[in-house]
Amino acid sequence: MNAENTAKAAEPSSPVETLINLHRPIVIGHRGYNQIAPENTLPSFKLAKMAGADMVELDYYNAKDGKLVCIHDEVLDRTTDAVAKWGEKGVHINSKTSDELCSLDAGKWFDKKNAGSHLPIYAGTHLPTLDESLDLIQDGNLTLIHHKEGDAATCLKLLREKNLVNKVIVQSFDWNYLKDFHQLEPNQVLGALGPLWSRGGKQLTNAEKVLDQSWVDEVKSNGARLVVWNNQITREAVDYAHQHGMKVWVYTINEPAMANKMLDLGADGIITDNTSIIWRAIALRATEKGLPR
Repeated sequence: MNAENTAKAAEPSSPVETLINLHRPIVIGHRGYNQIAPENTLPSFKLAKMAGADMVELDYYNAKDGKLVCIHDEVLDRTTDAVAKWGEKGVHINSKTSDELCSLDAGKWFDKKNAGSHLPIYAGTHLPTLDESLDLIQDGNLTLIHHKEGDAATCLKLLREKNLVNKVIVQSFDWNYLKDFHQLEPNQVLGALGPLWSRGGKQLTNAEKVLDQSWVDEVKSNGARLVVWNNQITREAVDYAHQHGMKVWVYTINEPAMANKMLDLGADGIITDNTSIIWRAIALRATEKGLPR
């Protein structure tokens, strides 16, 4: 082994590298722990951490002022009080500044949906910026950043400022974004979300959306190391991904039976709305089958 290789071997793995190479399934909290707290909010992220999620997933958009704000939908109606506050439906995220967006109530809708339950009251919870979300999650955990809109350079700039390159994972359905990100920062671990709705300008059938070797090859060509798919996976495709040094995660799995099916097919990670239920399924699976937890 030469001096350069010795130095590389001596370098500790990044937290992300350590996590994705664990010999057990990874559990990722989808939009935090959104079954018991409003999605993409600090309370939801905190609860996912407390429930033992290996990673906390969130979504972000670029606000009008260029700052990154956590929310899933491209318009504000479903998860905020924007319509009541501004008297307008369909307001797009990028039409408002981050201060305006973060002034919205992102918890009241959740209270109404769960009226009569024993869940805490979340009215007054605000939309968080990606910056403050990372501060919370990365304090003892890891973040799976789901890009919804905007350029790669803006997100990368924030990660560099916070010294978080390759201490988080970035994923997107926009594979051109992933390619751009990889060119700007080859060391950052990226995840390609699929299946896509079209390919080569052609709308895909359900059969064409099933993960296969060609999809895995395309993911790798865009610089991603994680294939993040729905439940349309096969054992052959997962094995092929593994042979090429890639991992396969599946979303959004909330039922123990489906979790076990995905794990039987070789999935390396599960993105879920209910972290506790999936951990329980993995624990029972390990007990019954003698598999690693």
